[in-house]
Amino acid sequence: MDIKEVYSEYINEIKNIKRYSLNTIISYSEDLKSFINFCYENNKAEIEKSGEKFIRSYLMVLSESGLEKISISRKLASIRGLFRYAYKMDYIDVNPAGSISNPKAQRKLPEVASEETIINCYQEIDKVVVNNATRHKTLKNKENLYKEIDKDEKNAKLYKVIIELLYGCALRVSELCNLNFGDIDISSKTVRILGKGNKVRIIPVGGKSIIILQDYLNNKVLKYGEALLVNENNRRIYPRMVHRIVNKYLKSDIKKKSPHVLRHSAATHMLDNGADLRAVKEILGHENLSTTQIYTHVSIERLKTAYKKAHPKS
Repeated sequence: MDIKEVYSEYINEIKNIKRYSLNTIISYSEDLKSFINFCYENNKAEIEKSGEKFIRSYLMVLSESGLEKISISRKLASIRGLFRYAYKMDYIDVNPAGSISNPKAQRKLPEVASEETIINCYQEIDKVVVNNATRHKTLKNKENLYKEIDKDEKNAKLYKVIIELLYGCALRVSELCNLNFGDIDISSKTVRILGKGNKVRIIPVGGKSIIILQDYLNNKVLKYGEALLVNENNRRIYPRMVHRIVNKYLKSDIKKKSPHVLRHSAATHMLDNGADLRAVKEILGHENLSTTQIYTHVSIERLKTAYKKAHPKS
């Protein structure tokens, strides 16, 4: 059977039956397209012609191209899924990807911003509002002046909520963008999150986060189920927009100023302050405790750094 046909069936299954997240479907789709191209280039268009040796040769090509081991592991996961499906449907007699293990890679510790740096984000947002207000004063038309100032203030409130929920609730970008009015219960200070694999979790929202959220919601008329966070065009915020905002206002020495840094920072700061590892796991929505344990290593490294800087015997 042609590997492209199997690919189409497999993507349809993970989309409509297994209901994987959109990001996972896109990732698997792109990874498998690269593998399929490799198959065609090497006259392996029929899926039964792709044996274990051939798959390993593809992984070797990826490695020689300089691709990081963690990325190769992700591509291998996509290939495993495709061949697992083909085996289940009796398109192949043996699953050639089943015995191939991930390349061993030293897991990188996630980058973390300091608590002070995150607090400074709000000051940076306010600075822009003040600077824009000064610039807008050159507008002779008073009506346009008030419109621009009002737009800046509304944007500032939105930007603060974005940063506050990413950090305060340790959310993924997709979880933040998909929040609807009604997901956050102000009275009980909780938020309902639809996470990876369509798993629902209820996590607490801090008092300070509630204040920033209420300021954003002031004078807004939203219906239950509508997008909670919308841009100036009244459309739901999207990941690229969130990336731009975080990258602009997170003033830090860390290399990658992405929204996920705020999630990493939240987890690390909770553990630094004595939070239970299992509680942090539930807040983050991790399936395995081992995924959460990476943040304990971050906390230990931070302690070592502080020790070296401050202890006279270091």
